[in-house]
Amino acid sequence: MPPVTRGFVGRRPRDRRLPPGQYDAGDQWPVLTAERAPTLDTARWTFRIDGLVQRPVEWTWDEIRALPRERWDGDIHCVTTWSKFGMRWSGVAVDTLLEAAGPLPEARFAVAHSHSGYTTNMPLSDLTGGRAWLAFEAQGAPLTREHGGPARLLVPHLYFWKSAKWVAGLRLTAEDEPGFWERNGYHDRGDPWSEQRFQGD
Repeated sequence: MPPVTRGFVGRRPRDRRLPPGQYDAGDQWPVLTAERAPTLDTARWTFRIDGLVQRPVEWTWDEIRALPRERWDGDIHCVTTWSKFGMRWSGVAVDTLLEAAGPLPEARFAVAHSHSGYTTNMPLSDLTGGRAWLAFEAQGAPLTREHGGPARLLVPHLYFWKSAKWVAGLRLTAEDEPGFWERNGYHDRGDPWSEQRFQGD
């Protein structure tokens, strides 16, 4: 009979909530940004949708906070390989905002831009159908400045660089226009389950 190695318990089953190449960050929520976190005064904060729309629309902080609120519970995944389970978010559905602007038939993509100057791109289909929100709260508290407060885009089915912090608006386009990280080698779409981290993945 072969010797028994003390402490050997076999291979742990992989958590099915983790996309390939990711690890569970547990209680941690890492802070990673391409730029310095701005300090934004909600008295002057705005969010605008323009580009290929019937009606360019802009909201103040009070106006957008008065829109119907939704809650989303689930997991987020960062391209730097951490995932955080069981997040609780609150905000306004991007569907609600787009309905006010009226996307034109030729609008197929969106560029999200931030008050900091950051941009990221995605197909319009990744922002519609109950898949994206303008989030004000996380884990039952107002979104902190370090995590994109007072408001950030939340697109949880894509890697989290697509959920632009300090978001200022969406510009709808007919053609795909790479944003900051996409111009620097990251994948145009960023699906965690397909490991679309970099161009060519």
